[in-house]
Amino acid sequence: MRKFALIALPYTWLVLLFFVPFLIVLKISLSDLALARPPYAPQLDLSAGWQGIKDFFGGLDFENFIWLTTDDLYWKAYLSSLKIAVISTLLTLMVGYPMAYGMAKAPEEWRPAMMMLVILPFSTSFLIRVYSWMGILSTEGYLNQFLLGLGLISEPLMILNTPVAVYIGIVYTYLPFMILPIYAALDKLDGSLLEAAEDLGCSRFTAFWLVTFPLSRSGMIAGCFLVFIPALGEFVIPSLLGGSETLMIGKVLYEEFFNNRDWPVASAVAVVLLLILIIPIVLFQRNQQKEREAGQ
Repeated sequence: MRKFALIALPYTWLVLLFFVPFLIVLKISLSDLALARPPYAPQLDLSAGWQGIKDFFGGLDFENFIWLTTDDLYWKAYLSSLKIAVISTLLTLMVGYPMAYGMAKAPEEWRPAMMMLVILPFSTSFLIRVYSWMGILSTEGYLNQFLLGLGLISEPLMILNTPVAVYIGIVYTYLPFMILPIYAALDKLDGSLLEAAEDLGCSRFTAFWLVTFPLSRSGMIAGCFLVFIPALGEFVIPSLLGGSETLMIGKVLYEEFFNNRDWPVASAVAVVLLLILIIPIVLFQRNQQKEREAGQ
């Protein structure tokens, strides 16, 4: 009973906050658009008895999913989101790994302060931080004023409302999710392995490449998944920093729900997005399981 109670709690959480909402969204995705509240049909009418249940299931179809394959907007949005998420993840890895490595190599008394500096941005609202980048990257923002003051540019750069601004926003926002797992992997690294590699004739760079980098792979994989998964469905950053020219599936999803009021198509878009996200989530879970088994 103790084991059952321990397992039942997380599974109850998943059923109530993931599986049940997913079934609701899936049902809406199989419905048809209707001028009603809620704006879709059919509705389950239990008062009609068995006939009501038959009519309900008879009115469900896959037309919305077929529609997604016929309209170029949706598959272009999925591909654009995948491209932006992959590039953003690689950029975050390139920026986050040196920072995590520096934290792991810093003196013990400095590490808590450095860890606090990494986590400190989370004390501020996510929306406020994104809005601050609008002021930094605009044509009259602080970045252009700084570059003009140094004489590096002769006219303001157009960064805001471009994909570059989206990459900057995603890298800045999700950088702690990359730094922390890599730092955790590097912090557990046995320093005697590097000493042994250097005693065998390896230079510092060779020892890093043959010892440190492979042993930190688990942290890099975890960080990449933690950045890629939320970046793929990101809505706020491309809307505020990318402008109308940046196409991501999160923006398409929002427009279908709130502007077009087409809940069935929007739900179909959400279901496909979730199915795409299941792949990296499953891979991430397998990687975590392998780490736990290796640690035992």
